[in-house]
Amino acid sequence: MSSPAIPTPSRIPEAVHRRRWAILGVLMLSLLIVVLDNSILNVAIKTISTPEPTGLGATQSELEWAINSYTLVFAGLLFTAGLLGDRLGRKKVLLAGLVVFGLGSALAAESGSPVELIAFRAVMGLGAAFVMPATLAILMNVFEREEQPKAIGIWAGGVGLAIAIGPITGGVLLDHFWWGSVFLINVPIVIVAVALMIWLVPDSRDPKPGRIDLFGVALSVIGLVLLVYGIIKGGQLADFTDAAVLGTIAAGLAVLAGFVLYEKRSDHPSIDITYFKNRVFSAAICAIALVFFALMGVTFFAVFYTQSVRGYTPLQTGLLMLPLAVAQLVFAPRARLVVDRFGVRAVCTGGLLLVMATLAAFTIFEADTPIWLLEVVFFLMGTGMAHIMTPTSVVIMQALPREKAGSASALSNTFRQVGGALGIAVLGSVLSTAYRGGVEDELAVLPEGARHTAGESIEATLGVAAKLGPKGEPLVSAANDSFLHAMHVTALCGAGVAVIGAVIVFLFLPGRTPAQPGPEEKEAEPVGAAGS
Repeated sequence: MSSPAIPTPSRIPEAVHRRRWAILGVLMLSLLIVVLDNSILNVAIKTISTPEPTGLGATQSELEWAINSYTLVFAGLLFTAGLLGDRLGRKKVLLAGLVVFGLGSALAAESGSPVELIAFRAVMGLGAAFVMPATLAILMNVFEREEQPKAIGIWAGGVGLAIAIGPITGGVLLDHFWWGSVFLINVPIVIVAVALMIWLVPDSRDPKPGRIDLFGVALSVIGLVLLVYGIIKGGQLADFTDAAVLGTIAAGLAVLAGFVLYEKRSDHPSIDITYFKNRVFSAAICAIALVFFALMGVTFFAVFYTQSVRGYTPLQTGLLMLPLAVAQLVFAPRARLVVDRFGVRAVCTGGLLLVMATLAAFTIFEADTPIWLLEVVFFLMGTGMAHIMTPTSVVIMQALPREKAGSASALSNTFRQVGGALGIAVLGSVLSTAYRGGVEDELAVLPEGARHTAGESIEATLGVAAKLGPKGEPLVSAANDSFLHAMHVTALCGAGVAVIGAVIVFLFLPGRTPAQPGPEEKEAEPVGAAGS
């Protein structure tokens, strides 16, 4: 008679294990404000583009920078933030990040110009960079491996919750307060999150942390800023053949190429290039980046479609985006069940194809299209995203040993944010270029000095038309027609990106759940005791 199997001892202290779900709730609250901020801003961008005193009179390129100054700092520092968490303690780093994020939010709320807003958004990105990787790293250290997919699914559902709460909260605030209230709302949430974090969440760190790669970080940030600046400048000028545009983009690509070469040769790289030799890991990272590339670009133009073309208020726009968030909230925690049945490859490929179809569906939207069709498209888009984000997050987090959770989380979020930043820059520039090309002839009635500014965005054109009174009515009609054409072109570009993602996922992701970890994972150090 064989002896009974000896149960594998838990690496999680019992006191931590008992309150793991409460800890997950606190981590989701911390994640909530980071995601909430961008989803709130999506509704507020039209208001911020309105001339003073209602807004700041920001141009479309300034709006893109208000979003991307946050995103680029966020993406550029994520990996270093993950390494600092591994070295100093993830709880300490997370608390510091929350405090900086709250301070940046308070300053952004009081911005007196678009330039100030861009600068304070960068401060918020600095804080967010230390929050995001730490939440997922702590999660991986308070849940046993068999519970990790479920916990990651709930964590990903928190993103859906933030996307749901953000636009509605932003709409309510803009209906009753000034535009800065969309940033000030972060401050009380930060205070609550910090208090709960100190009380409930245990600290943890990597027993063998890597050295901080400051030169590599500097190269990555400089390269990304140059690349995104060149792309946005091309859209602003409606001319991607301009020497300054081409030179800036080329310089950005050259610096990023130098960054990759430096990382390959460094003995303490900020990004371990060897991780990408694993095709499954690389495909999952790529899928996340491409999804956010498409999504952020679409969200950018969808706000102008609902508010500028259709005439909905910020609150109504927030409610219109609710199906996108509800679908993610409902399906993200359940995606693992679909993966168990059909495998990662089939689920993620299907999700990307669904996202592609919903992006392509934007080409049918006109000024009088029944609004319920938009609701259906948003719901299906959220469904597709939920069946990409959760499976790929699980693949990425389980591809590396537990003690490297901060690195895996940082990589995942770095590529997510870089994808989003490039999506806003590329698709925003496509939108701007196509719009200017469509409305250019109608702007001939304006003085030569005013034509360029009036053609930057639909809001700029409508602002000029309002000053012209009855003479501006033809300009309003031309602005709407040009914007719809530009939206259709941009949506097709986003759909093309989703197709590329689907092909990569189909070729390289496994047909079933990746195998259980090897001995390397089993030797990982346990999480520290509560309050350490």
